[in-house]
Amino acid sequence: MALQTLAAAFKVRHDPDNLEDFSLQNFKDSNTAMPPAVPAPPYRHAAPSGPWPWMDFDVESTTSPTVIDQSWRGYPRNQFGNWTPDQVERSKMIEKCSVNASSTIYWMDVLDNGSFASPNIGGHGHTTVVGAQNVDQFWDILQEKRTEGIRVRSIFVDDLTPEVLRMLGTKYNIEPFFFTSSINWIPSRYQEAPIHKEGDHITITLPFVRTLRRNSRSTPTSATAPLQPMNLHINTQAPFPMNDGNMLFIDLLAIHMVRGVNTSTIISYHPESTWCRTSARRLHSLMQLVGGSVYWQKIFAKSKDPTFAFLAILWYPLYAWDESFELLYKHLSELESKVLQTNNMELTRELHILQAHLLQPIIRPCTLVTVTKEQRKESNDLMTRESENLLSEIDRLERRRGMLGNRLKNVMDLAFATVNLDDSRQTRKLTEATVRDSAAMKQISYLTMVFLPASFLASVFGMNVVEFNSGSLQTLSRYVEITISLTLFTVYLVVTLQTHSSFHDRNAPFMRRAVWPALTLWKAMHKTREKTVQDMV
Repeated sequence: MALQTLAAAFKVRHDPDNLEDFSLQNFKDSNTAMPPAVPAPPYRHAAPSGPWPWMDFDVESTTSPTVIDQSWRGYPRNQFGNWTPDQVERSKMIEKCSVNASSTIYWMDVLDNGSFASPNIGGHGHTTVVGAQNVDQFWDILQEKRTEGIRVRSIFVDDLTPEVLRMLGTKYNIEPFFFTSSINWIPSRYQEAPIHKEGDHITITLPFVRTLRRNSRSTPTSATAPLQPMNLHINTQAPFPMNDGNMLFIDLLAIHMVRGVNTSTIISYHPESTWCRTSARRLHSLMQLVGGSVYWQKIFAKSKDPTFAFLAILWYPLYAWDESFELLYKHLSELESKVLQTNNMELTRELHILQAHLLQPIIRPCTLVTVTKEQRKESNDLMTRESENLLSEIDRLERRRGMLGNRLKNVMDLAFATVNLDDSRQTRKLTEATVRDSAAMKQISYLTMVFLPASFLASVFGMNVVEFNSGSLQTLSRYVEITISLTLFTVYLVVTLQTHSSFHDRNAPFMRRAVWPALTLWKAMHKTREKTVQDMV
């Protein structure tokens, strides 16, 4: 029941003014026809255990001599001394957030009785817009003590600004790797600072493939016009438009959980919501539907473990993968039909691009553990079961991806075989034409052989020499002498002007080539002498 609820929530676009409820035709007609490609992640910077975060050894590291600001404005160095200003600049965690003028934050609480509630934060409801004018007010909100009965508070952040980043990092003592990994699209998963009966931190940054479907409320014209690829390259980080107007692209799930004995916090970061990637508003609405699921309500009522809210969020990329595979299966079936009907080489290029997208890994989330021994007794069975359900779905998706990969390989083999067969037919036709031409040339050669003796005799008897014409001044011997001399001189010039020949070394200088007759004679004499010596021995 819960999976059906989440699946329905994933496929239905609720609010007309939602950024994700976006016509692909309008997307196509915009100034920028395709979303930006995801940057290549520098994986070596995604390890929180590394002693030199975001440090390049070929560049001198600099440290700031100024006094560290111990307020939230001094984050991350106010809590993590090894994060120097130089390393913060290299990670671009502040630079990439500076393009946002304000942050929109959506709040949601999971209560002790298992129900979900949207708190009224600061008297403005469950949505808070943090700009330059109300930064201090937001910091005061974070400092407020939570009311009793809140098990987990979820904070979904759209358009993260440097001020909100610093305040969240300072308030919840968040390792900067969460922000650097999510901002730079670096896959990461780790658990840190586990303290018995106090809590720990869990971070998951998970890029995944997601589908942007054509809006069902689009006009008939846009509903039939496919999205054409523009400057499409074999790049798995770039969007992949399909023939039916749908599109696959890389999305990001970045969540950080601060677990405690009394209350916990989940922080979700959402980049580039204007490009139809998953927004904080979208994930907030999906989690509200989780709260309405009977299946998950029973779980939250039985166990006080806050990790189940974290676990529910992890189902979102699985649904995205599953929906993407559905469209890929349909697209692959259409390509199979085209390959069977034609031998167009352009199809092999599209097949290679599709194969590259199928190589995107399905990353398993980290193993989640409960906080305290008491909670472990209450929720161990539930956590084991739900974790197995999640891993089972991941295994199913892996098998489906493997099936699609094998099927795609078969189609590629068929495409190449079809092209090779067509090439073989063309080669056979050319061979047959060559054989026919050879037969014709052979007949011409036979005809030439019939007239060759007569032509030779006519040329000889037509010569103006004393032996055939008593009034001539030249003789037949003089003709033979001049002919042989000119022939030898012609052979000498041809061999000399050649840059590679059996008579001299390859690329030999001109002067060495000019004396090739003497060198050839010397080599022949030298070879004869060596053979004579060997015979004597």
